[in-house]
Amino acid sequence: MTETLTVLPPSFWITLIILLVSATWASTRLRSGIGLPMLAVLVTAAAWYVGDWFYTGSESYLQNFKSVTISDAWYQVAWFLTCFSVLAPLIHRSFNAKFISQTSSVCRLASRGINDTLLQRRLSLIFRGCIFVWVLLVLIAIFRLGSEIRHFFFPFLSYKADPWARDRIGGQFDSLLSLASNLQVFVTASFGIAAALLKNPRLRLVAFMLCVLSFPYFIFDRTRNVMLSAMLPGILAWALIRFRGSWVSKAIILAAFFLIANFWFSFVIANRSSMSIAEALEKKGLDSAFDRNVRHEGLNMFEELCWVNSLTRDGIFRPSWGESYLSELVSPIPRGLWPDKPTIGLAYSVARGQLNADMGQGATISTGMIGQGVVSFGTILGPAFAAFLMGTWSALLARLDLQGRDFMLYGLGIILTFNLGRDITTITLYTFAFGSGLVWCLNCLSRSASQSRDALTPSSKPLRKPSASHRTVRAS
Repeated sequence: MTETLTVLPPSFWITLIILLVSATWASTRLRSGIGLPMLAVLVTAAAWYVGDWFYTGSESYLQNFKSVTISDAWYQVAWFLTCFSVLAPLIHRSFNAKFISQTSSVCRLASRGINDTLLQRRLSLIFRGCIFVWVLLVLIAIFRLGSEIRHFFFPFLSYKADPWARDRIGGQFDSLLSLASNLQVFVTASFGIAAALLKNPRLRLVAFMLCVLSFPYFIFDRTRNVMLSAMLPGILAWALIRFRGSWVSKAIILAAFFLIANFWFSFVIANRSSMSIAEALEKKGLDSAFDRNVRHEGLNMFEELCWVNSLTRDGIFRPSWGESYLSELVSPIPRGLWPDKPTIGLAYSVARGQLNADMGQGATISTGMIGQGVVSFGTILGPAFAAFLMGTWSALLARLDLQGRDFMLYGLGIILTFNLGRDITTITLYTFAFGSGLVWCLNCLSRSASQSRDALTPSSKPLRKPSASHRTVRAS
C-alpha cells in the first residue's frame, strides 16, 4: 500500500480532493433530491477509478504506461468530477424547476418508515402489473425452452436455462429478446422492493414467493451487474426503510451483505469460464471462493482510460466524434430493419487487439464512463460530455424522488448508476427504460379504470333546490 501511494502523481491528489469536496457538498443536499444521485455517481467514480488503482496495484500501471499517460488520466478524472459537480445542480434546477420546492421522498420514507398511503397504493399498483408481465414472460419462456423450463426456475439443479439467449451481434429481431430480458430484471427487482415495503400481508407473502421463484435465475448467472440490478434494490429498501434500527445497525447489515455478495462473486469468477455455476457448486463446493488468486475482473476502468490515452498518443486510435454514443442511441433498432446498424465498441476493441473485426472473434472492451467520453470527443471535451450525461441522469433520478411516486424506478436507477461506471450505455439503461414504459402503461390503465368507476358511480351530492325564478306556478 505504501509503495502504491508513493508513486501516485500530484494529479491523483487533486482528483481525491475534488472527489471529497464534491461528496461533502452532495451529502448536504440529500433533502433537495439531487444529493443522493450525485453521491451515487461520485461513489461510482471512486470505485471504478480510484479503487481500480489500489485493487490492481501500481506495478501493472508502471509496466504498461508512461508516467505522463497515468498523470493525464488522473487529470481527466479530476476534470470529469469538476464538470459533474457544477453541471448536475444546474441541470437539476432547470429540469426540475416545477418540483424544486419539494422535499426528497426517500429521506421522508427513511425517517418515517412505510406508513405512507401514497407509497402503499403505488407499490400495490406496480406490483400487480409486474405479476402480469412476469406471467407473460414465463409463458414465452415455456414456449422457447420446452422441457428445460425447470432449469429456468431452478438453475441450481444443474444449469441455468436462458430463454433470451442471443448472439453477440444480434440479427433480425433479436432486440425483442433483449426487451424480454430487461423486463425480467425490472419485475424481479420490483418483487424484491415489494417484499420489503408492502404492508398488506397477503400481497407481501405473494411478493416473497415470487422472489423465491425469480431470484435463483440471477443468483446462478455469470454476470455480476445483472445480479446486483435484480436483487440489490430490494435489499437496500429493506435495510434503509423497512428496518427501523439505528443507522449503525443498517450499516452493519449492508456490510454483511457486501461480504456475502463479494464471496459469491469470487466463487462465480473462479468457475464461470469452465462450467455452469450450479455444476461448480456441486462438484467443487464453495472452496474455490477462498482462492487468493481469484480476482474480480472488469473493475479496471482507470486502466482502460490509460489505454485510451496511450493509443491516442501513439496515433493507433483517434476519437470517433460521437460515433460511440450514436451507436448506443440506435441500438434499440432491430438489425432486421437496419442490417448495417453501427456496432457498439468494436473500433476501440480492435485497436486494443482484443477483437478480430473480420472474424468477429474476441471480446469487446468497456472503456468506462470517462474513457467513453475520451474515445468519442477527445481528452478535454470527452470527460465534460460524460459529466453532462451523468448530471442529466442524476437530475432525472432527483425528479423521480421529488415526485415521490415511482419508488421502484428510483431504486433501480440508483443501483444502475454503479453499472454505468463501465460505460454509459443503453444496454445498462434498457432495464430502466422498459421499466419506465411499463410503469407509464400501468398508470394509464389505473387512471382509465378510476375514471370509469367515477362515471358509473351515482353522485352523492344532494340535488340543488331550484330558485324561485324556475319554480312552476300552479294555476289556481
